[in-house]
Amino acid sequence: MSKKDAVADLKGNTLRVYWYLLQCPNNSSGPRQIQRDLGFKSPALSAYHLDKLLELNLVEKISGEYQITEVVEVGVLKQFMKLGSFMIPRYITYATMISILFGFFLTQFKDVNFYSLFALIFGALSTTIFWYETFRIWRSKP
Repeated sequence: MSKKDAVADLKGNTLRVYWYLLQCPNNSSGPRQIQRDLGFKSPALSAYHLDKLLELNLVEKISGEYQITEVVEVGVLKQFMKLGSFMIPRYITYATMISILFGFFLTQFKDVNFYSLFALIFGALSTTIFWYETFRIWRSKP
């Protein structure tokens, strides 16, 4: 199936199952483990969503476990990057960088003039905006 189909079908609980598989250390898990960790009523429900991922050619079934074969960045997944077994918002790198620069500016802040006030306001606003966007994206995770 194409990426367009993946965008249309990768939502709701199917997206939660895909997200779960992305966070697994070896990108694979079985239906019972997914059912327990995601709180599904039965393993059949997790198997249903795994079969949907199988139809999208995003996972393959290997000896009873489903393993991710292709990582797609659709919908909310575009806003995250994988770091080991963690999925973190992309904005966290920008927020961290601007926070370090702003912290360095604050340590070097000595005299008050128009340019230093402008830099102080600009630094405080940009740091606040980047961290706000980072937490907003974090809350939107599946």
